[in-house]
Amino acid sequence: MSHQSHMDKNTMVIEMRDIVKKFGDFTANDHINLTLHKGEVHAILGENGAGKSTLMNVLCGLYHPTSGQIFVDGKEVHMNGPRDAIDLGIGMVHQHFMLIQPFTVTDNIILGIEPTKAGVVVDEKLARQKVLELSERYGMKVDPDARIEDISVGMQQRVEILKVLYRGSKVLILDEPTASLTPQEIDELMQIIDNLTKDGKSVILITHKLKEIKACSDTCTVIRQGKYIKTVNVADVDENEMAAMMVGRDVNFKVEKKAMTPGDVVLDIKDLHAKDYRGIEILRGLDLNVRKGEIVGLCGVDGNGQTELVEVLTGLKKAESGSITMLGQDVFNKTPHEVFEAGVSSIPADRQKHGLVLDFSVEDNLIVQHYDEAPFSKHGILDRSVIRSNATDLMEKFDVRPRGAEGKPAGTLSGGNQQKVIIAREVTNDKDLLIAFNPTRGLDVGAIEFVHKYIVDQRNKGRAVLLVSFELDEIMSLSDRIEVIFDGEITGSVAGADADEKELGFMMAGGKKNEN
Repeated sequence: MSHQSHMDKNTMVIEMRDIVKKFGDFTANDHINLTLHKGEVHAILGENGAGKSTLMNVLCGLYHPTSGQIFVDGKEVHMNGPRDAIDLGIGMVHQHFMLIQPFTVTDNIILGIEPTKAGVVVDEKLARQKVLELSERYGMKVDPDARIEDISVGMQQRVEILKVLYRGSKVLILDEPTASLTPQEIDELMQIIDNLTKDGKSVILITHKLKEIKACSDTCTVIRQGKYIKTVNVADVDENEMAAMMVGRDVNFKVEKKAMTPGDVVLDIKDLHAKDYRGIEILRGLDLNVRKGEIVGLCGVDGNGQTELVEVLTGLKKAESGSITMLGQDVFNKTPHEVFEAGVSSIPADRQKHGLVLDFSVEDNLIVQHYDEAPFSKHGILDRSVIRSNATDLMEKFDVRPRGAEGKPAGTLSGGNQQKVIIAREVTNDKDLLIAFNPTRGLDVGAIEFVHKYIVDQRNKGRAVLLVSFELDEIMSLSDRIEVIFDGEITGSVAGADADEKELGFMMAGGKKNEN
């Protein structure tokens, strides 16, 4: 889809001038400038931890800038909280939605600002009508009476967009809006953004996906390590130039991998049935295998059973029935430790819940599965110098920042660096099977390139890799074989080399593979 610009270069809606935001000694935003015009889509591009979200939290009243000025419609403003930003017409759609699952779409949208009749009763009918009108006006196709728990992630996001529109926002800030959408939903979101700007709204898009910036933005401001680098016209630069501005060096987008012939079956899953947290069956007879020396990519829309499958495979959840073997050994419903001993290492989806003990030091997190073994422990006593040098080596090798944080709690690192600690630990465990669940979620292009290299490295050593990811580009560039999961079953299989984005998107939405 080509982008239609609706921007009015003469009408400035927002100007952020020389914004500095410090947290203690740390400067998250170091003199950043940003100008937004009416009808413009302005992308903010930067690595993780570059300061994009901090800057937007300043703009939507969540943080006070340490210094600098903000102008809305040419007038300087001082915000004391998110309510002030909403009153000024600035609304933010966060990456993690804040919706109440059992409530309807309309209930969620009017929560906190219920329109009242004579100051007493909520006028549900009027609210529902307004939600319907907004939905139709911007081409969102949202059912105002649907319950949140019954609609897709993409629809939930539209509800969040409707929420800020309902509050009268002229400026919409979208934080990593495509993180868990299908290709079709991404196309539809781009269309919605176009409809918004056509109507005179202005959109700020926080992202590190270059393809999307090219598809829907007019201008792009690049931030690197908290500093303002440059603002460019998107039409004038290519993806490689943008990536280099963002990371500070040239980046190789292509994953280099040599041809391999897969060996014996390592992981074999047959007729697996499992329930989700509500007790509803979510895996319905799933069959899947992974062999030595191959990366199998499991692709699908979030909510089709991927999370439960990985939890069952890693011992975090019990399945109802079926069989799971690792190199012929039964690992059905075994404990996490038994699964690990059977040869499985994993990069979990939730790094803070299952990947790290946030209060433990980085060095202890790196040996958490081996603390009672040599060389880290001799006769039951931990050898601190060995544990420290192991951490120093891995932090150097996996570019974990800041250097010298071996003894600091893992929770003090940024999300991207926490992810690198987990990857450093899991790939150096050198197990027969590596399960990687969204291994690069929230990482920037430089770190992604790095993680991909290590995943391919595992495969080249003859290990089996199961890659579960909501990033279709990642699945397509890494996988030797792609399996599509829909509604708790594998519904199609494609050789990695033959993968076609549109066909995969169709299959992810429940369509059957085109066999001709």
